[in-house]
Amino acid sequence: MFNLSILLIQIGVILLTSRVIGIIFKKFHQPQVIGEMVAGIMLGPSLLGWAAPGIFTALFPSSSLDFVNALSQIGLVVFMFLVGLELNLEVMRKRAHSAVVISHTSIIVPFLLGASLAVLLYPRLSIASVPFTSFALFLGVSMSITAFPVLARILSESGMIRTSIGTVTMAAAAVDDATAWTILAGVVLIVHASATALPLWAIILGAVAFALFMLFVGRRWLKRFGNNSSNDQMSQNQLGLILLLVLASALVTESLGIHPLFGAFLLGAIMPKSLPFLKDLRTKLEDVVIVLLLPLFFAYTGLRTRVGLISGPDTLFFFGLILLVAIGGKFCGAFFASRVSGMSWREAASIGVLMNTRGLVELVALNIGLDIGVISPLVFTLLVLMAIITTLMTTPLLDWIYPPQLRETQRINDETLAVS
Repeated sequence: MFNLSILLIQIGVILLTSRVIGIIFKKFHQPQVIGEMVAGIMLGPSLLGWAAPGIFTALFPSSSLDFVNALSQIGLVVFMFLVGLELNLEVMRKRAHSAVVISHTSIIVPFLLGASLAVLLYPRLSIASVPFTSFALFLGVSMSITAFPVLARILSESGMIRTSIGTVTMAAAAVDDATAWTILAGVVLIVHASATALPLWAIILGAVAFALFMLFVGRRWLKRFGNNSSNDQMSQNQLGLILLLVLASALVTESLGIHPLFGAFLLGAIMPKSLPFLKDLRTKLEDVVIVLLLPLFFAYTGLRTRVGLISGPDTLFFFGLILLVAIGGKFCGAFFASRVSGMSWREAASIGVLMNTRGLVELVALNIGLDIGVISPLVFTLLVLMAIITTLMTTPLLDWIYPPQLRETQRINDETLAVS
């Protein structure tokens, strides 16, 4: 039965823990969101459940987790809309050559390595009922993701957001996000094909028709809707209409058997970036989503992560392989593509490190994989730890490869070049 008191206590504990741990991580020059991710793990069976099982059971009874999950899913739908909103198609076009080369290489290399790694992991770590193709495709996607929102925060905090490296990396990450989510949607389609009433061809046709409608009809209507407003501030009626569109778009992709997050992401991606109230829209939505709803998602992810499953030398060896493939594949793909594009080794290495940022977007994908049953709880745990480690290492490695004083010099040079 629904217990409001338990839910309120859970939200309070999650909110307090995530803010405290997030602030601590920020003092060590890490994005606050990484601390919030770690806080989610700490509240789960891996730490709280191990150190104080009585408190853990009383605080997070299994019967209450569906309500935490429901709230977190609403937050994720709005968050994926915001992720799509950050994709600026005009910037992607301006940096199209470098961005596409870097992005696609940094997807293809880790994807192929991840799919190859599946040959070794499938008979040992996978669920028997999951086809090898689905497992291999999902493992490849999980190695290929770059967390665009977390990357943007790292670039902003490091002072690189307006440099040439920052611009190329942001454009590459944007292409990466769009490509990775398209591939993931395909994986979900394949897995869900046998479980839905619609045949696969009808689902694919419906998804393509919906995407085309959004790109050519929805985008034009949204631009007209935005041009009717001369005020930079968004009214409550406009906000309500946008949220209705987010929910409707999510509902369409959910009805097609893909996932509601894809619909929300697509709507954000096609939103005209010249709308006068767009900045106000981001501010109003980000505060509630990032401060309240996303920590619930981190906690729910932490409740599903069981570090205790990692036992024995074999499992540790597999975890080492996952880290090696994830870091090496992403870094090498981005590094060599950047060098081919004419960048110095320092710039190329910086991009390789930055593109390894997986963070929140990776956790979203991993939860989808666990929900549709394509990965086991053990594989889920290994990949969650991989996502946290690869994101944690970004800032320290970036400071080592590209020290702050060199970044400041590069920023001044780029600004001088832009003015001239």
